[in-house]
Amino acid sequence: MDWLQIILLALIQGLTEFLPISSSAHLILPAQILGWKDQGHAFDVAVHVGTLTAVLVYFREEVGSMIAAFFRSGFKKDMEQDARLAWAVIWGTVPVGLVGLAFSVFDIVDLYLRNLPVIAATTIIFALLLAYVEKRVKRERNEYQMTWKDVAVVGCCQAFALIPGTSRSGATIMAGLWLGLTRQAAARFSFLLSIPVIILSGGLTSLKLVTQAEPVKWGAMLAGFGIAAVSAFACIHLFLKLIDRIGMMPFVWYRLAMGAVLIGLIIWG
Repeated sequence: MDWLQIILLALIQGLTEFLPISSSAHLILPAQILGWKDQGHAFDVAVHVGTLTAVLVYFREEVGSMIAAFFRSGFKKDMEQDARLAWAVIWGTVPVGLVGLAFSVFDIVDLYLRNLPVIAATTIIFALLLAYVEKRVKRERNEYQMTWKDVAVVGCCQAFALIPGTSRSGATIMAGLWLGLTRQAAARFSFLLSIPVIILSGGLTSLKLVTQAEPVKWGAMLAGFGIAAVSAFACIHLFLKLIDRIGMMPFVWYRLAMGAVLIGLIIWG
């Protein structure tokens, strides 16, 4: 990877991780379209950890309150709302953790799913689903009013994001809207759900990198981490400020356009 590729891919990750347009798809596409050597899963995880830093800094007060309430409440039946939200994030991560472990063992993503036909299909399918919930569902509740059934639904939808092109934020925001959450609430819960997912993914891959015999380009990974962190922080701030004004349809149209381009690339090589 040269520095142009490092900077561009880190910016792509930071600007797309929390938008419902699939950061994984955008990280895969430049290598396939521009003829670059695929940056590999390790660099993808490095820039994901950058976005993790951004979300932790942006939601530092909420995360701090959740952690404190979690340890105060424990397993009490009548727990504080911050503790319930902390448990919701934990339980919402279980489905993607189990499916991700299975995918990792059998190397399903790298062998079968990191390709243009899969990305094109998931990009279009989830665009249509997002459009449906945006137009048809009433949004009245916040993230503190979610039931455990709601958490399970959002968590299962998050597992679909292991398929490139789906979008983790897109799947979880879509599920939240379908369950009646406001756009702000669905987005905030989606962002909080990203924390344990990125920690698990980054930790597993970092362990592999440390123990493998091949040299690791830590300079490139550190640069990608920093650029992704700064751009992701800006993206979170702007997304939450604008989401109630613009809604989900701009992202739907973007996904449909990108899906059409991908189909064209497949057909005409």
